[in-house]
Amino acid sequence: MSFPALTPPLARALAERNYDSPTPVQLAVLGEDAVDRDLLVSAQTGSGKTVAYGLAMAKDLLADAERFAQAAAPLALIVAPTRELALQVQRELTWLYEHAGARVVSCVGGMDPRREQRELAAGAHIVVGTPGRLCDHLRRGRLDISELKVVVLDEADEMLNLGFREDMEFILKTTPDTRRTLLFSATFPRGIVALAKQYQHQAFRIEVAGDEGGHADIEYRAIRVAPGDVEHAVVNVLRFYESPSALVFCNTRDAVRHLQAALLERGFSVVALSGELTQNERTLALQSLRDGRARICVATDVAARGIDLPSLDLVIHADLPNDPEVMQHRSGRTGRAGRKGVSVLLVPPIRRRRAEVLLNLSGIEASWGTAPQADEIRKLDHERMLKDALFSEETTAEDLALAQALLAERSAEDIAAALARLYRARLPSPEDIVDPGERSGRPRDDRHRDDRASRSDDRAERPRPKSGKSSPKHGMTEATVWFRANIGRRKNAEARWLLPMICRRGGIDKGDIGAIKIMDTTTEFEISERVADSFAAKIKRPDKEDNIRLEPMAGASPAQAPVEKRARTPQREDGDGDQFVRRSDESWKAKEPKHHDRPRGKPEGKGKPPAKTDFKPHDGKFGKPAFGKKNKTFGDKSGDAKHAPSVTEWPGASGKKNKKKRRG
Repeated sequence: MSFPALTPPLARALAERNYDSPTPVQLAVLGEDAVDRDLLVSAQTGSGKTVAYGLAMAKDLLADAERFAQAAAPLALIVAPTRELALQVQRELTWLYEHAGARVVSCVGGMDPRREQRELAAGAHIVVGTPGRLCDHLRRGRLDISELKVVVLDEADEMLNLGFREDMEFILKTTPDTRRTLLFSATFPRGIVALAKQYQHQAFRIEVAGDEGGHADIEYRAIRVAPGDVEHAVVNVLRFYESPSALVFCNTRDAVRHLQAALLERGFSVVALSGELTQNERTLALQSLRDGRARICVATDVAARGIDLPSLDLVIHADLPNDPEVMQHRSGRTGRAGRKGVSVLLVPPIRRRRAEVLLNLSGIEASWGTAPQADEIRKLDHERMLKDALFSEETTAEDLALAQALLAERSAEDIAAALARLYRARLPSPEDIVDPGERSGRPRDDRHRDDRASRSDDRAERPRPKSGKSSPKHGMTEATVWFRANIGRRKNAEARWLLPMICRRGGIDKGDIGAIKIMDTTTEFEISERVADSFAAKIKRPDKEDNIRLEPMAGASPAQAPVEKRARTPQREDGDGDQFVRRSDESWKAKEPKHHDRPRGKPEGKGKPPAKTDFKPHDGKFGKPAFGKKNKTFGDKSGDAKHAPSVTEWPGASGKKNKKKRRG
């Protein structure tokens, strides 16, 4: 099936890129029912949706003309959740509208806003950006939207998950009512449907049928590997497939740095992508992958969103993802636009149950096996060498003269052996890996030693705070400082997007954050005293989320305040040694304290009151006792006593002592 009638410059651009037939989503948005209407489209990443909405808005932007007029106020605004995705969309639309003379400008966080201001002032036909940076330009009057004809929200569900609801609503409220709104989302959660009803006019809904387990062109493989052989398994999988480009995912920045160093040491051309890198460093890393200077990218989930490499055939999950959606998003980097791809999960024995749950929830059938062995890889190397393009290239006169000189000095076998050595020298050596099934036959004590070692390895990957004061309730082992955010439950504050926002604005890791307490109008949270000063300085800088103010709390710590909602639970392990994963919002609610959780022990001294207390004895001169008619002990369950601090009982107004004894 071919594309419907297109504007000549766009048809020419597609022909140059060998776009012979449209994908299902591209065909759907160009259908008669979708013309000139708002669209609500469900399409998975990698389905060609960027080109789809690029084609869908062509009539609105160009009308009957074949080229744009001189750039002035933008005609289209594309909103994407991440910097990488926004820059990728800019590249796609640039080549698609190249022959129409379009000027496409990007506005993303991490880049110089003054340069973006100059580019906007010079004029643009299409603007692509992230929600925060676009809102900043709108509020400062740098982005003229008076001529806007189309607004596109790309991966709208991801923007909701990242906490950009208010930014999206601000953009949609600010832009002209006459605009055409195209909303693209992988799924249709309740928030997306509500957004569409409020800001779209009789939207035409398109749901592109797809494989429930992700991309049909992706082959999933689960590899059983001993805990100490994960790094070796990554090496052998990379060597076995020899993909032109490969992505290796880790769960932490430290794991990314460690694995990148290990692969570089073995001779792989590898770059890293993680949230700690600057935008310029991330751009250079992606460019080196695209132009072939690097073949492997080790990345975290956050940095990997929006990556689209034309030759990416292999994805390796060195660390298992936290949920099925993340696993499909990782794997979706390959198998795009009809290409085949392989997604490999490395599964230590203590992670077997977790991997099976992830695969079942995703509806994926993976083939289980063991890591490629060194002998298998060497055999493949022999076959690849015989098929190497070096032997099929045309022989020049200079090459022939050198070959004759070699044959005059050396035998054919010596020359062939030297060629084999040179070929092997450029390849990283495969690793010898022990089948984890063989380990199960060892004595019981050895198996337990492996389990302990694997758990130790897991703990080593987590942040290790320094010793200090502890807050056992929330797993912090350092002295902490309390901060406040001016947003609460009434404005839909949730820990899942507050936590990354706090980390980003303060330049800290989630391991530096303790309890997060969400009240009706404010949120209070703990920051490790070790990074509190730098955190306080960084949150004063201008930010895309200036409407959310972060500031240190004055006065005493609110540690005694009832916890209305707990954002983070202490890191602990279940029966399989897996770290617990955050669950739905209901699971964050704190439980009522049990008796064995309450503070125990006697006050300082024997029978003496505490050295410092806010509760003074009643001697008839100060009005009523501290708790009304009578003082309540910590064990008294009436009224609010269960939330009251533990205090020593004092004589009442009548001079008689309270006979209740304080719990020890």
